[in-house]
Amino acid sequence: MLKAPDAGEAISGVFGSVSLVSWICLLLPQLIANYKAKSGDALSMKFLIIWLVGDIANLFGALFTSLAPSTIALASYFCVADLIIICQCSYYNTVNARRRSRTEQRRRDSSTATHDTDATAVVSDASEDEPLLERSRRRSESTGLPGSHRRHSVRRAESNLDPLTRIITGEDDTPDSNPWLHNTLSLLAVWIIGAAGWFIGFKMGVWDVSDGSGLPDEPDAANPMALVGMSLGYFSAVCYLCARIPQIIKNYQEKSCEGLALLFFLLSLTGNFTYGASVLSYSQDKDYFIRALPWLLGSFGTMVEDFIIFFQFRLYSPERQAKAAGTP
Repeated sequence: MLKAPDAGEAISGVFGSVSLVSWICLLLPQLIANYKAKSGDALSMKFLIIWLVGDIANLFGALFTSLAPSTIALASYFCVADLIIICQCSYYNTVNARRRSRTEQRRRDSSTATHDTDATAVVSDASEDEPLLERSRRRSESTGLPGSHRRHSVRRAESNLDPLTRIITGEDDTPDSNPWLHNTLSLLAVWIIGAAGWFIGFKMGVWDVSDGSGLPDEPDAANPMALVGMSLGYFSAVCYLCARIPQIIKNYQEKSCEGLALLFFLLSLTGNFTYGASVLSYSQDKDYFIRALPWLLGSFGTMVEDFIIFFQFRLYSPERQAKAAGTP
């Protein structure tokens, strides 16, 4: 017969299960956003690489400290997911860079051929003005709304496709009419699935209420592998804490969050909050709190950075940018 968990263990288990669902779904919104935009310019590669380093350290830390197989499996999933989104961004960045290079080369060739033609004075004047107008148009485009041209400019040449074709091929640029509602419903689904998953798992005997903290045991000084594992855990927490800084700087420099999936950061906020709440609600013992401190700093510190990115979403929204530029 299963031992009924006390209130702290139950709350910790539910929060931990919601956190697990959040992490599993974390990268899906951004992967979809990159696919639709056919671009990975929105994400800072430094952000992704530091995050990958943190996940790798987390995986090896779990292996060295002999954590539960489920924890090791989840850490492995994080590494695979990181590699997938890094490969996706690298692919789109390479393809778009080559496409821009070919476009610029054709424009230069066309400009050279125009200047070399022997035509009438009117045609000659028009030919000479055309590159200037083209450069002026590109300059005004690049200085209008900072960052607003960087993800979708590659696809403008395909704008003559009919709407049905754009939807089928993933080229539909129609903005979400109510993103906050859809994101709220997505988060609500994560909470429901997480809570239901813990309840079903407990009934099936999957969760062990005797140790639901999700933290490694206190390392034994006689076991160097455990000490290495704990050190890697601390290092991974530092990586998670530092990973978003390049993304925040990139958003600030470009004055844009276009191409970033808001749900990606909402799921991150949910995962970090529920993980920290799970750890704190499991036990309030002083020694336990000290042992959990690096993970708590990594979770709650990352939440602060997520709130900064949310502020950037608001600050650099197209509506505010257009209002600041005086566009009616």
